[in-house]
Amino acid sequence: MKKSEKSLSECDLLVIGGGINGAGIARDAAGRGLSVVLCEKDDLASHTSSASTKLVHGGLRYLEQYEFRLVRKALLERETLMRSAPHIIKPLRFVFPHEQGQRPAWMIRAGMFLYDHLARREILPGSHAINLKEHPAGRPLHARLKKGFVYSDGWVDDARLVALNAVDAAQMGASILTRTRCVSVERDGNRWRARLQTADGRTIDVNAGAVVNATGPWAGEFAHAASPDGRKHSLRRSKGSHIVVKKLFDHEYAYIFQHHDGRIVFAIPYEDDYTLLGTTDLDYQGDNDAIRISPEEIDYICALSNQYFDHQISSRDVVWAYSGVRPLLEDASASAQEVTRDYRLELSATSPPLLSVLGGKITTFRKLAEEAVDMLAPLLGNTKPGWTAEACLPGGDLQGATPSARSVMEFDKFVQGLRAQYPWLPEALALRYARSYGTRTHLLLKGCTRIEDLGEEIVKGLYAAEARYLVDHEFAHDHDDILWRRTKLGLHITPDDATRLQAWLNQPQSVVRSPALP
Repeated sequence: MKKSEKSLSECDLLVIGGGINGAGIARDAAGRGLSVVLCEKDDLASHTSSASTKLVHGGLRYLEQYEFRLVRKALLERETLMRSAPHIIKPLRFVFPHEQGQRPAWMIRAGMFLYDHLARREILPGSHAINLKEHPAGRPLHARLKKGFVYSDGWVDDARLVALNAVDAAQMGASILTRTRCVSVERDGNRWRARLQTADGRTIDVNAGAVVNATGPWAGEFAHAASPDGRKHSLRRSKGSHIVVKKLFDHEYAYIFQHHDGRIVFAIPYEDDYTLLGTTDLDYQGDNDAIRISPEEIDYICALSNQYFDHQISSRDVVWAYSGVRPLLEDASASAQEVTRDYRLELSATSPPLLSVLGGKITTFRKLAEEAVDMLAPLLGNTKPGWTAEACLPGGDLQGATPSARSVMEFDKFVQGLRAQYPWLPEALALRYARSYGTRTHLLLKGCTRIEDLGEEIVKGLYAAEARYLVDHEFAHDHDDILWRRTKLGLHITPDDATRLQAWLNQPQSVVRSPALP
């Protein structure tokens, strides 16, 4: 056994799955002093966690389903996350146009009042009614729309949220193994014995005190394979798809539209030049690894957009589309959009412990992780309390180590300071670095005093210094990791550019060591 493999042979906690819940649990557990190994068969956030609508939100529509507890929990987490990661999470104002035939305006206003007051707000402004004929958000809309409402939620770079949780976990001693599949796991006395396999065929044997099943849409299958005599886990899989088109409006507001079938579609400013539209919400029975948006979903989203915007779109206008499978708790709901977005943590009745994470949403991942480690840590002889509510994610310490509302509300001051410190950085690049890396921009730019020090511009907007940083510190391996998950530069380049980046990554001098491995 190689040295790196031997060092992984014993741990307190083995986390299977590198989505937001797995990365969040690994971070929380490592911060309490537990030894942690996380394995993910693909890249971090390769599946559900990078296929969201990119929102940190309470879930306004969940009020219709009387999910008050879930909405309150999510609203509390919304501002906690903003304070801890003000670089990748930012406030966003949403416009809800009111249509004839929808619920009465007074009822919508009452729902938004409840949304404003279910949890304490320090950062985000409250809701109010607007005249769309006078408001800038009314200009791109059809003339029939005269009245609307404005409320607050948050935007998040979902894939970077996962990566930063993994980075923090690694900095506290966790071993993060991407492109490493768990091929077997079985009880061996009071321990778990697992076999992992890397992409190049190497095997790693892990002996763990407890296992976390954070495999998302695969959670039911994994739980049954690990514990055939245990409870059968039933998940309802929902397919959510999004499209990206050239921008449909030129202001800072987002929109929330309601279809006559009850589904909600968002229109969100995206990557400066684009609009993100979605999501669909369909029951899914296919292969989790082969999910793709269907022509019917594209037509559905385009048709709903065309009901509201003057500028009409079709499938020909789609520049990018993505789909994901949401693992929802099975219930008696008639349609996927009515199924709860809450989560359940199921701990095996037998020892050693197996904890299965079922359901959940990005906004509540931190609380889910805290509750999961609260359940497991005492079983592993650890009584340290949760800590993540008062800790910044990597790069989020704009006002010091303690999360601060000022970091969110004064983010522009941080950008100005960054530009003053690195005046040679082009303005757009400085803003992108600030939004992606926060204070870790200084690590990325270490030793650089002029633009030439960033090295080769491998593709438009991506210099060698950033590419090396992402490989060295954020577990990136191939061009998709960098272009679509660590950044969204894939929207701005050609397929030939992606090939050029992969060739650069394949060069020996581009290969650097992951912080996860000794």
